[in-house]
Amino acid sequence: MRIKSSLLNISAGLGNQIIITALSFISRTVFINSLGIEYLGINGLFTSILSMLTLAEAGIGSSIIYNLYKPVADNDRPKILALMQLYKKAYQIIAGVVLVLGLGLMPFLDLFIKETSVENISFIYVLFLINTAAPYLFVYKNSFLNVNQKNYIVTIVFSISAIISTCMKIAILYFTENYILYLTVESILSIITSIIVAYIVDKMYPFLREKIKRKLDPETKASFIKNMKAIILQNVGNYFIFGVDSILISSFVSIAAVGLYSNYKMLIDICRTFLNQVFTNTYHSLGNLVAKESAEAIYRIFKVTYLLNFWLYSLLSIMLYLMVEPFIDIWIGTEFKMTNIVLLVLVIAFYERGMRNSLSAVKITAGIFHEDRFSPMFQAVINLGVSLIFVKLWGIAGIFAGSVISALMIPFWYTPWLVYKKVFHQPVGLYYRSYVYYTIIGAVTCLIATRVIKLIPSNTLLELIFQSVLCFILVNIIYVALFYRTAEFKYLFVVARSLLLKLPKVSTIYHKTIKRKRHMEVGGTK
Repeated sequence: MRIKSSLLNISAGLGNQIIITALSFISRTVFINSLGIEYLGINGLFTSILSMLTLAEAGIGSSIIYNLYKPVADNDRPKILALMQLYKKAYQIIAGVVLVLGLGLMPFLDLFIKETSVENISFIYVLFLINTAAPYLFVYKNSFLNVNQKNYIVTIVFSISAIISTCMKIAILYFTENYILYLTVESILSIITSIIVAYIVDKMYPFLREKIKRKLDPETKASFIKNMKAIILQNVGNYFIFGVDSILISSFVSIAAVGLYSNYKMLIDICRTFLNQVFTNTYHSLGNLVAKESAEAIYRIFKVTYLLNFWLYSLLSIMLYLMVEPFIDIWIGTEFKMTNIVLLVLVIAFYERGMRNSLSAVKITAGIFHEDRFSPMFQAVINLGVSLIFVKLWGIAGIFAGSVISALMIPFWYTPWLVYKKVFHQPVGLYYRSYVYYTIIGAVTCLIATRVIKLIPSNTLLELIFQSVLCFILVNIIYVALFYRTAEFKYLFVVARSLLLKLPKVSTIYHKTIKRKRHMEVGGTK
């Protein structure tokens, strides 16, 4: 059941990602041609500023989801209702706090914007703020679908909404070049989508509309508050690690530089979101596993997901490093490129963060929030300090170097230690040995792929596609040759084969092949 649910969620997520990616490129191209790089910079800057105000939401969401796993598994409806009511109240407070704090930041916008010719900055900011705060009034029910491993429903609804929204925004930009109308449509459709998902949840689970018959027990409430505080602290730190890049670039370089960076960020985020569809949609299954299975079983599955984690993140890291610059050349022009060292640092940050994905999933589903609540804060201090020093020496690359250096100093060693000690009950040295082994393999593979790919020109889109396909095949051949004997690869192979056999045509061909083979064997013995 866990595999089937994960397959549905991953399939919906990947389908959504393909559609959204195609529309994103069309939308970004029309945006740049219609409004220019400064509007793109404003878009990235305000997104970064307002993401700071949503930090508390992530703390509530993660803590509630963790507390819902057991009552959902036990079908304890009174406790589910009590938790959902708490969730609803918390989100209403968050919506109000985001709105008030967001309005409080308005007089200080000039501090973040170095220089720009964009008009109506304050009104544009208010539209961003409404789009950020309003959906919180309805979004709390999404997580109930996630816990029930039905987040493919949320994905489908948001996919349809994104298609409609993006098409309307492209038309607005193309025919009117009106940025304010563009943002207004985005806000309205975002709120409508959240209402629709809430309505679907009520239809699927009518008991959620029942009156609460009992209050939360003090132990669960105390656990929720304790975990929520810890996660909020973590997310405050995470914001100053991952969320201030656009603000620093705007403050120390220019708003136009934010626009250049946003193109690179979009391409990397597409890859990150694509992989999150694979991993996030298995986390709720992992939460079920952590709740029911032994430490040995959890560790065995972790090693499988860790290999998959390395395989996919290193593959996309190599492809990003080799393909981003020629792609930007072909897509929007050489003038939109940044230096190669900036790309290298961004790719290293993508890989390092991605390699902690499986580990972080175990940490979250096991409810390890309180123990490392201060880690992101320490990392944030190091990140800001290093970024402020290096931005004067290396420019934009120095800002991103701060993220890499701070990650290596804090979560790189502390998160594995926590998980291996509290969940796996294994020596943490096993993790670092695997990490070094995988990273060496990834680096050598990258060097081989670079040598091979450079032999082929990439002056046209067709040539770039050929390069990408060749790189994809080459990296996978190397990895299969190196890992096919391992227990983790064999497990993944069995799962992949079982999933493929669920597809009707593949299943029919497979069974016909097996039947023919058996017939030949019987015929040969006569």
